[in-house]
Amino acid sequence: MTPAGTRSLAHTLAWAGDGAAHLRGLMTRMGEEAFAAPSALPGWSRAHVLTHVARNADALINLLTWARTGVRTPAYAGREQRDADIEAGARRTPAMIRDDVVESSDRLARVVRAMPDAAWSAQVQNAQGRDLVATDIPWLRAREMWIHAVDLDVGASFADMPAPMVTELLTDVTATMAQKPDCPALHLVAPDGAEWVVGDPGAARTIRGPAPELAAWLLGRSRGRTLSTADGGKPPTPPRWL
Repeated sequence: MTPAGTRSLAHTLAWAGDGAAHLRGLMTRMGEEAFAAPSALPGWSRAHVLTHVARNADALINLLTWARTGVRTPAYAGREQRDADIEAGARRTPAMIRDDVVESSDRLARVVRAMPDAAWSAQVQNAQGRDLVATDIPWLRAREMWIHAVDLDVGASFADMPAPMVTELLTDVTATMAQKPDCPALHLVAPDGAEWVVGDPGAARTIRGPAPELAAWLLGRSRGRTLSTADGGKPPTPPRWL
């Protein structure tokens, strides 16, 4: 049985805040030479990841502004501009990147606190052009914080994430994967009996393991070596999530 969603606004605001503090702590402990080192994301250094996190805060401020004012304010001016901003930002000094991550996160927090209650029900569009309700925006930030903390490749893991958020993340990601024609049918099972199904249950391949490990594998952050399959083979390689 797929776990029921727990993604209330109160939950996602807490997860986003905790994730920001978690990532900030990792960044603060990084030596200056670590910023230019490769991250776990192909082609990106840790400086790229942190710059992306900062620009994501600005993008979500845009969406909250859209929700509050009713004036269309896209997350990014465009994909090319987004990529150019990350490339340019990654070339800055570690001190500048640290300050940017902290200041952009604080700006976002101030905008969140100033949101009128009625504005949280407004509809906007994410960077991919999909409709979403403003209450989904803190969830987007929570995902960014916890997943990119792992992508920094400085010792963080999905096991650091609050357990209810891991459950919600798997529910979210399996729903997205179910829309992808190249994703095989899957039946994911955690030790506590929680289950998630992608595609045809009758054709689904069963994969078992701790929820954080299932999430890491499904999001392409691990090869699933700690997971087990009903047929004793290796877990398949999932398609790109986003």
